Amino acid sequence: MKSQASADRLRRTLGRADLRAVPESRRALRELLRHWGTPERSEVAELLTSELVTNALVHTGHEAVLTAVVGPRGLRVEVRDFVDREPRPRTPSVDDGTHGRGLVLVESLADGWGVRKHRVGKSVWFELDAEAA
Repeated sequence: MKSQASADRLRRTLGRADLRAVPESRRALRELLRHWGTPERSEVAELLTSELVTNALVHTGHEAVLTAVVGPRGLRVEVRDFVDREPRPRTPSVDDGTHGRGLVLVESLADGWGVRKHRVGKSVWFELDAEAA
């Protein structure tokens, strides 16, 4: 996993289907958010980031790129993958166990979220407002 970080930005290239990137991404985000918001707000950010990273690695079979930026308005986290298939939140069934809840969590806990198409692939993003932090 290649990584770049500054005081207000994190960028990581996540290896193809390398699920070790999930806890590593959470740790890197925790470091970035060390002085931002409340511990509870940072925990929400970590949870949502791990959901997006997991989805990108499990459902695409390709590498992904994680970017997180802390700005005056809040936090924006984006996970880019290189597959055109658009993710959709779905209501998980009892048979799904713990699967199928990632985007439902993002939809319910983030202040904003969405999907941005690229020429190749897409980015799934979420934002948490600074005022709520």
